[in-house]
Amino acid sequence: MKLHLPTLAVALLTVSFATAGEAKPTGDLAILPKGATLDELWNEGDFTEGVAAGPDGMIYFSDIPFDERPGRVMKLDPATGKVTVHSADSGKSNGLFFDSKGQLLASCGAMFGRRALVVITPDGEVKPLVEKFNGRRLNSPNDLVVHPDGSIYFSDPRYAGDEKVELDLMSVYRFNPADDSLIRVTTHKQIEKPNGVHVSPDGKTLYVAETNNGTLDVRKKDPNTKLGRMTLNAFRIKKDGTLGKKRVLADFGDEVGTDGMSVDVKGNIYAAVRSASRHGIVIYSPQGKERGYIPTADLPTNCSFGIGKESKTLYVTAGKGLYRIRLKVDGFHPSRKK
Repeated sequence: MKLHLPTLAVALLTVSFATAGEAKPTGDLAILPKGATLDELWNEGDFTEGVAAGPDGMIYFSDIPFDERPGRVMKLDPATGKVTVHSADSGKSNGLFFDSKGQLLASCGAMFGRRALVVITPDGEVKPLVEKFNGRRLNSPNDLVVHPDGSIYFSDPRYAGDEKVELDLMSVYRFNPADDSLIRVTTHKQIEKPNGVHVSPDGKTLYVAETNNGTLDVRKKDPNTKLGRMTLNAFRIKKDGTLGKKRVLADFGDEVGTDGMSVDVKGNIYAAVRSASRHGIVIYSPQGKERGYIPTADLPTNCSFGIGKESKTLYVTAGKGLYRIRLKVDGFHPSRKK
């Protein structure tokens, strides 16, 4: 992977992937307008992730270098097409999400990162919320979602980093800011290695990507590495915030599965699928039926809808860049007040 420092601010050039000879989005016309294209907005990062719409209408996303350099949070103004740096040292933020107070929350990973669930302030400062479970440092928080009740579900796998792994499992956790309680909500039998998480519009289902790539560090190539389970799953959320029985919505077999994801107001799931044979944003019904496919030029990592005039626009992080596509359905933001 070639690493380079992107510029601090750039004017966006819209480049369509739907040119002659390239795959075009396909699927249910109730979701994907005829002729819809995925447009490139910015492609000057190292490894983009964690896209999220702020209450100000700006689109925030993480840019992660795979070395000792600090990660950053970038900010796109959809109206002007300008990208600027929101946080010059994000603690290696990955997944991003805004809570009902308008605070930017982040899952910060390893590789010289904060290894914590944090708040990133309006001036870009990183303030930890959760760093340990049962006295041991978290592995490498990856993604998060704020439930309508204010609690935060976040995944804690390890995909890269030299830091010591202190916990016995890679799990999904629930943090309740109201009382600072932290509980582990998945077992290894349920989910071997969690990645993306999101919640259904009725607040009763937690979606969890299981993406077991068989290694603690993707930077260290090992020909003997064997993939574990690669699935997209739905869990019933109990009244106390713990999880019930698991339903497997999609099984990717011996190919890499889902990274991050988003959900629309109809309950459809937009999954960033990284399978070598067919990567892109795959749209699933709540029952796991495929309803659409948005191919990406590079492997996708995450996606999220805008708000306001951008509520039907899906923003996608893939490779080194940020992209968007106009759809026919509004996105669901579980932490936004009605």
